[in-house]
Amino acid sequence: MVFLVSDEVKPKKGGPRMIVTGYSSGMVECRWHDGYSIKQEAFREDELQPGSNQGVCVQRDTFVVRRSFLQWLHKRSNPGLIVNLCFITVLVFSTLLTWREVVVLEEAYISSQRNHLETVASSLDRQLQYSVDKMLLFRQSMRDALQTPLAFNVLHDAVSHFNALRMRPTWQLLVDRNRTLPINGVSDAFVEKTSILNRDAERISNEISAALEVGYLLRLATSSRHSESRVIYVSRAGFYLSTDTLTEASDIIPRYYHLVTQSWFTQQSERNNRSRAVRWFISTPSSWTGDERTITASVPIYFNRYWYGVVAMDFSLNTMQRLLAEATDDRTEGEYQLYDSRLNMIASSEKTDKQVNHFDERELAQIAQAIEHDTGGGIRLGSRFISWQRLDHFDGLVLRVHTLQEGVQGDFGSISIVLALLWALFTAMLLISWLVIRRMVSNMYTLQHSLKWQAWHDPLTRLNNRGALFERAKLLAKKCHQQSLPFSVIQLDLDHFKSVNDRFGHQAGDKVLSHSAGLISSALRKNDVAGRVGGEEFCIVLPGLGLEEARGVAERIRCRINSKEILVKKSTTLRISASLGVSSARENGNYDFEQLQSVADARLYKAKQDGRNRVVWHDHNKK
Repeated sequence: MVFLVSDEVKPKKGGPRMIVTGYSSGMVECRWHDGYSIKQEAFREDELQPGSNQGVCVQRDTFVVRRSFLQWLHKRSNPGLIVNLCFITVLVFSTLLTWREVVVLEEAYISSQRNHLETVASSLDRQLQYSVDKMLLFRQSMRDALQTPLAFNVLHDAVSHFNALRMRPTWQLLVDRNRTLPINGVSDAFVEKTSILNRDAERISNEISAALEVGYLLRLATSSRHSESRVIYVSRAGFYLSTDTLTEASDIIPRYYHLVTQSWFTQQSERNNRSRAVRWFISTPSSWTGDERTITASVPIYFNRYWYGVVAMDFSLNTMQRLLAEATDDRTEGEYQLYDSRLNMIASSEKTDKQVNHFDERELAQIAQAIEHDTGGGIRLGSRFISWQRLDHFDGLVLRVHTLQEGVQGDFGSISIVLALLWALFTAMLLISWLVIRRMVSNMYTLQHSLKWQAWHDPLTRLNNRGALFERAKLLAKKCHQQSLPFSVIQLDLDHFKSVNDRFGHQAGDKVLSHSAGLISSALRKNDVAGRVGGEEFCIVLPGLGLEEARGVAERIRCRINSKEILVKKSTTLRISASLGVSSARENGNYDFEQLQSVADARLYKAKQDGRNRVVWHDHNKK
């Protein structure tokens, strides 16, 4: 296969696309650009195959225009995209700032809930502390009486009377009904039948005397206003004292049996309460408590490592309800609930059961898990926020339930709503502004591009106009000079164009110009520049191509223009031709575009003189 000069070829074994530059000793000389410099090598014809654009000088890698980063950014900058990014940035930052305020507000809300709850818990603790301290006073008084009994005759007589009554099924010791409490007891036989009871012969006398002394203190304690329903001392030696109404003789045995079988008594043994601390229990309903549940606080009495008995205080549920109501007297927002350690509700600040917030098993499990390792905190359950605080003087905790409706109606809810409305208003205004500015920028950008295109291009041929061509050509010539690359110019003029206008009219002439411009553009590379410099005269700038290669391009353009018929009118076609002149900077080392164009223009007129429809690329026409 015979390859012509300026044909694009590539090696059959693979490699870059190359341009045929000539023949030497039967070898095909080819040239290509590797991105840094021009390479040249000779091949046999059977080693080459046609490129993708056979016969058309298309060498996209020959000329590389290096742009700075700012030029690249300016070329790819889209005002619409920039506007979008700016508004998205503003929206994101405004949302983040609003969210930060929401987080701060939420933390302040949680802190406020905990502060309110701590105030209520402290108030309730103070009320319970008074009763607990009083019970501890009774225990200490019992210890002191056991250690140093009073040498009163009345106490010695009471002990002697006990020795006379101890074998009876039931008995009662009463020293002075107005000053002390009676001791109610059971027989020795009853005590011997129960493993937890023990009537020690060496200790019973001192214990009876100490119990009468403590009974005097219990009588004084019940004469003033008190919170507890009753205070009881239950002895393992088969007797008890109680601040409630006197018991009939027939009730002593069942009452005593009921007392010593309660958990608040049995759980106070040394094995079950090694620390000998105050413990709280919920007692089952009985006839002794008016068939109501009671909250019982109990503490064991030990002396010389011997367990004598238990001092206990009973609190009714109504009492706990009253204590909680007094603690929450000025706290109208939210519901307060008192629970024991097993999360059994004891009291609520709400007056009716319909207003009380109840929890199902799953929610109670979540609360139990949350309070397991902390004395206070909060948890969110659906639309309710639950805060809790353990009590110091009660084996339980106080919960504060705050619903969403109460939160919205409160101060923090009002602030949250205002904050949300402000954010929504700002976002709406931002979106409206974005739509308006986006449309304005888009219209301005379109108008700018339209004006720029009109300023740089010929509206008929859609090629560069004279001013744009000269500006771009000078820039390309400078780049080629800096990179030591060839630079060529083609000057083209349509033959007998005036006769086309005269014979067929200016509309036909416009079709010829537009058609010819399309053929010129289709034969150029991406970096080549073509423009209309006169009525029917065109100029083509070929950066990176030498004189031989530029001549090949000019020949292809001439053949394309001459081979096409143009429909100028209905049923009327026309075939035109063009004359071309070619010049190159490598001829005399001059990269001045205007001078190269002047040389190409002179060779163009030489082609006109030689008969038109030809290419002149040398001062002496060589084919």
